[in-house]
Parts: sequence; C-alpha cells; structure tokens
Amino acid sequence: MRRIAATLLLALGIALGASAAASAAPNLDAYRGLGTWIDIYDGPHLYAPEATVAAASARGVRTIYLETGNFTQRSDVVRPRLLSRFIEAAHARGIAVVAWYLPGFRPGPRDLRRSLAAIRFRTAGGQAFDGFALDIEDGAVKPESRRNARLLNLSAGLRAAVGPEYALGAITPSPSGMADRPNYWQSFPYAELAGVYDVFLPMVYSTYHGDGARVVRRDVTRSMAILRTATGRPDQPVHLIGGLGDGLSAVESRAFAERVAALQPMGWSVYDFSVTSPAAWAALRPLGPPPAAP
Repeated sequence: MRRIAATLLLALGIALGASAAASAAPNLDAYRGLGTWIDIYDGPHLYAPEATVAAASARGVRTIYLETGNFTQRSDVVRPRLLSRFIEAAHARGIAVVAWYLPGFRPGPRDLRRSLAAIRFRTAGGQAFDGFALDIEDGAVKPESRRNARLLNLSAGLRAAVGPEYALGAITPSPSGMADRPNYWQSFPYAELAGVYDVFLPMVYSTYHGDGARVVRRDVTRSMAILRTATGRPDQPVHLIGGLGDGLSAVESRAFAERVAALQPMGWSVYDFSVTSPAAWAALRPLGPPPAAP
C-alpha cells in the first residue's frame, strides 16, 4: 500500500508539473496565419482605423502588426487614441493586434519603458494588444558586442516584466541578408534570443537582394534554415515577412506563397498594408488556415 501511495503521489506530482508547464506556455495564436503591418508613417491608413481594419478583414488578414513608436519619437506611445480605435475595431472583427516597437539600444531606460508602455496599453474600453514584438534592426551602436549586450539586457528586462505566459516576438533582420553582409551584424545572438522570445519574425525581404522567383525561393529557404539552425530549435515558431509589398511582382508573390506552403511557418506577411499589391494579396490569401498549435 505504501508503494502504491508513493506511486500515486509521484504520478500526481508529474501531472501537476505538466499542468503548470502547460499553463505557463504563452498563446501564440496572434502570430498565426496571414498578417499585415501598419507603421506610424502610414498616413491615411493610420488615421482611419475602422476603414483600414475593414479593408484588412476583406483581404483575409488574421493579425495586424501595429507600430506603437520608436526610439526617435518624443512620446512612449504614438497617437494613443488611434491605437485604441485600431484595437477595438480589429477585435470586433475577430482580428488580433500585435504591437511592435523599434529600439535604438542607446544607454538608459527608454527602450524598455516604451516597450512596456505598449504591452501595458489599454483602450478606452479596457482592451489590450494580443502580443508584442521587438523590431531588432538598428545597427548604429558599435561595436556589435555592445549592441548585443544592450539587446539581451533589454530582452531580459522585457521577459522579467511580462512573465513566462506573455507572447513575445522578435522581429529580426533577414538571416540570409546578415549572412551576406557580415559587416552589419555578424554575431547576431539567435540562440540567446530564442531563450527569451517565443516566435521569430524574420524580415526576409528578398526585394532587397534581387529580382525574380529564384531569388525569393533562395532567400526564404535559406533564412528559415539559418534561423532554425542558429537557434538550435528545428521547431522554432516563425512568422515569415516576405518583402516590400510594392516591390514583389506577381511571379515573386507566388514564389513566396509557394515557399510558405512548403515550409509551413506559423504565419506569413509582407510589408506593409499601405503598399501591398493586389498580386501579393491574391497569392497570400489562398494559403488557408494557419498550422495548428503543437
């Protein structure tokens, strides 16, 4: 009887541990499926939240990635009333909204404070963003070791503030592009970031690297391979950002969609809503529902 009791207690402990681990896992649904991007410079689309959300919904968009600011702005959150309207209009149509912020990695608390201001933002009706992604791309701080140290310190501060259950995304430069430009960010800390962020959103942007379907296929495939190898996680959740929406031809848009279908990232998009071409929308929308959560 003692052995049976001990076995039952052990099983109960394992079950409770598994339950606690499951409850601590963040919900990544906001990063799944077709997305689109809106930044603080998007003019008419930014100033008409309800109309922009309606247009995004008509194109099959599942998530809007909405910029809350960057390190050059005067305020922590830019145009909070418009952000409030965007979130509430999107949620009313079943669309998720992920906030994103561009840090400069300068000394001081600005980047952490502004990131947390986005995460803690609430609409007039008390609604919040469905996730937060850090736009990691500014390369002004030299040397790289200092930039990496500040990036990792900022990332650790973010995770400590939000806890393990909040879905954090890392928007990264193109892995393929960084490999070809070692003077930009040769020692990019993929593995360390994978210990903090739940999903990577690489800016593959084949539109910067050449023209044609072959370039698109090469950049997307290579970027996914580099990312999953460098993080040490072959199942690393990824949302692919395929390039500039007005720079992708119809052929290139279809090539990106083909790679998405073959590689099965959790989400996909091109940048940004204001310039995405009809050809890109036509190629991306039929990809179907996002892959199911593991």
